Amino acid sequence: MTKFNIQKASLWGCLMGAALLLFSCKDGEVSNKYCNMRARMTVENVIQAPVLYTCCESMGEYCIVKNDGQKFVFTDATGHSSYINNLAINGYGGFYLGLSGFIVGKLTIPEMGEDFVKVVCFDLACSNCYQNYNITKNLVLKTSGYVKCNSCGRTYNLNDCGTISDGPAGRNLFRYRVSYVGYALIINNG
Repeated sequence: MTKFNIQKASLWGCLMGAALLLFSCKDGEVSNKYCNMRARMTVENVIQAPVLYTCCESMGEYCIVKNDGQKFVFTDATGHSSYINNLAINGYGGFYLGLSGFIVGKLTIPEMGEDFVKVVCFDLACSNCYQNYNITKNLVLKTSGYVKCNSCGRTYNLNDCGTISDGPAGRNLFRYRVSYVGYALIINNG
């Protein structure tokens, strides 16, 4: 290797190191918008659950996804519900609804760095109650894209990717990887 190539490689290494320092997180926190908890559910045709379909197609609309042992229940902020039999979702492949269930819906504006509005998925459990006390406290879905934890008093803005909009400082909602293509909704996180 020539002296010029070694200096060039050394300069490149310094630039990469500086970039890592510039974009690294404070206090060793990981900069990842998705949590590492396991979550899995596939709905091949969301049209079969009108509440879920509305939330996947309409900006700013969200619903809660739970399972009662026999069927999936999709409930919007006004209390309207749709149901799908367990076998119609994932077949015999199984499902895992995170800590308490899901909140699924479509953002009102694209996320930073994105060109289009997409469907998002959060855990139904309050992330701060779980992190601080290791208990699952379900959030209450409000209109206009907000959820509230009646235990800790925090309100989260779903349209702002689950950030706290009211209450004590803390962490954002737990978020899961989700894909919505055609009429298929796939939540697959770990």
